[in-house]
Amino acid sequence: MTDCQMVSPDFTAEEKLEVQTMKTYKEDLLEDIQKLKTEIDIVMAEILSFQVAEDNKTVEKTKKYSTGKKKFNMDPKKGIGYLVENKLVEEKAQPIAEFLYKEEGLNKTAIGEFLGEREALHLQTLKAFVELHEFSDLNLVQALRQFLWSFRLPGEAQKIDRMMEAFAARYCNCNPHVFQSTDTCYILSFAIIMLNTSLHNPNVKAKTSVEHFISMNRGINNGGDLPNELLTQLYASIRNEPFKIPEDDGNDLTHTFFNPDREGWLLKLGGRVKTWKRRWFILTDNCLYYFEFTTDKEPRGIIPLENLSVREVPCPRKPFCLELYNPKSQGQRIKACKTETDGRVVEGNHQSYTICASSAVERDSWIDAIRASITKDPFYDLVSVRKKKVINQTPKD
Repeated sequence: MTDCQMVSPDFTAEEKLEVQTMKTYKEDLLEDIQKLKTEIDIVMAEILSFQVAEDNKTVEKTKKYSTGKKKFNMDPKKGIGYLVENKLVEEKAQPIAEFLYKEEGLNKTAIGEFLGEREALHLQTLKAFVELHEFSDLNLVQALRQFLWSFRLPGEAQKIDRMMEAFAARYCNCNPHVFQSTDTCYILSFAIIMLNTSLHNPNVKAKTSVEHFISMNRGINNGGDLPNELLTQLYASIRNEPFKIPEDDGNDLTHTFFNPDREGWLLKLGGRVKTWKRRWFILTDNCLYYFEFTTDKEPRGIIPLENLSVREVPCPRKPFCLELYNPKSQGQRIKACKTETDGRVVEGNHQSYTICASSAVERDSWIDAIRASITKDPFYDLVSVRKKKVINQTPKD
């Protein structure tokens, strides 16, 4: 039976036509609904595909970000280069500084290494990094604790100078009425550093008294003296709690952040088995420590430098070598220790230590640093000129 036959015979022709029109409209509407459903299915499939693609991009981005952090911990410049290349960090000082300051899982030694370089971007990043710290209303020890927890100070004197200069400028900017100049802040910061070593390093037998600490800082406030009350307060703070080292530095043997006189990768010639091994060396506290990786908690070996000398030495197939030796007891084993693969600490097997640098400049720099570590306080030259300048100034009213 057709739709027309199903229409009641009582309907007029016009009513029958209207019913037929409604039925046609219904069919068209159902057809449109079906088309719309099909289109919705297509759009939903596209949305799902887009979400999957975005999820994949996020996963890939997270993977690259993680890779970038690992690369940074191994080689800071290459790590930042990788992150910039993959558009994960802008190649500008502020975003790089925020990455170094806020990102978790970065090695504090690597952060210090990156901030210590003298290229323009590194210097700008150092300035931006320091400005991320808020030192207002903190005494100098409190500010140093905060600052030096965010990275590990490198060993080279020039890098230390730039970074501590930046710290002093920021501290004085946050606390404009504490010191008369950034020089005063700079010098007192190093005095606190050396006090920390004196009070908390077991290798230092003569402990600095509060009277000596006050005396050694006479005249550093643009030729005038700092209040005894301030110096006594700073002394007590360090005496009661030494500076802490970030755990990931892997150097539990040092008791202050600034101990490294120098650090870096070198090749070391083995004792019994004469093979070259790449090791991360740290020069500090009249000792040379070497690690397999920068993140190791304990060193593979420790070479006390007492009674030793260092010199340039020719070596077959390896240029740029230096040698640690005992000038008074040649032919005897040097008193040193190393950690075996099973964890046992044993005496070293070297009558001398042959170490290879990557260039003549690097070799000479290591020789100078080792000689300086053997003979005197590594920070003496860094601070003495600045101190002499401010002490000779006329005190300001």
